[in-house]
Amino acid sequence: MRYEDPIYRPPSEADSLLIQATIGCPHNKCTFCGMYKGKRFRIRPVDEIKEDILTARKLYGDAFDSAFFPDGNTIIMRTSQLEEIFTFARRTFPNLKRITLYASAKFLKLKSLADLKRLKVAGLNRLHKGLESGNDEILRRIQKGADSKLMISTGQKVKAAGIELSEYVLVGIGGAELWAEHAQDTARVLNAINPDFIRLRTWVPVPNAPLYEDYQSGKFQLLSPHQALKETRLLLENLDVSSLFLSDHISNFVNLSGHLPRDKQNMLDKIDRALKMDESSFRSEIIEHL
Repeated sequence: MRYEDPIYRPPSEADSLLIQATIGCPHNKCTFCGMYKGKRFRIRPVDEIKEDILTARKLYGDAFDSAFFPDGNTIIMRTSQLEEIFTFARRTFPNLKRITLYASAKFLKLKSLADLKRLKVAGLNRLHKGLESGNDEILRRIQKGADSKLMISTGQKVKAAGIELSEYVLVGIGGAELWAEHAQDTARVLNAINPDFIRLRTWVPVPNAPLYEDYQSGKFQLLSPHQALKETRLLLENLDVSSLFLSDHISNFVNLSGHLPRDKQNMLDKIDRALKMDESSFRSEIIEHL
């Protein structure tokens, strides 16, 4: 099996078979992200991907029931190519119950609803989509490559195709200036999509992310632990969805987990208890090599 490091996958894919279908990210302009900087984006030949699937079968037998195909935005591959590798993976690993990819709005807009339905039939069960924020000014500043309208339309299209959708929210990405607008507009977008999962990540400065320079110069102000929790509380208060809400990442200050709307009050109460703790009780605000 061939990998070009580093390989990134969501925490929820920790037990998945990882087969690298693309190298790097075709957008790779997000100012908050340092994951693929220095990598030249390219799509691996389908025959090589299938060879790696066969090698995995020889090495691990039928051990996997889920597969994730990195790198960033593998959804950019032609629909026929994705169909071929999904079908081959399911045939090679008959116990596969889930196939997943990263997919941002910028590249999901290139897929029609019919394309996504074809991929669903081929075995695609879930997409991991970085919303980051629902505020258009923040999306412009972080160079996400999509506005809130596109975030909504592509999220709705994934849901209409019957594919599970994980939307990722980046706590603190509006800084001290736009924290309230970030929370409120993100809730608005999520309410319009009603994704299966809402997953929180708190932005942490990393040296190879362009936004790191703004952080160092003082142009971008990180939220304190209490400020981040207040932002999260405002987001949660304004959500009207039937989603699983998760803060399943080391970057977050409080571990929240619950089904909405059922568990909303319990999670709000947990945030309120955390707000009574001294800020020195929380992790250091900078984790250099997260």
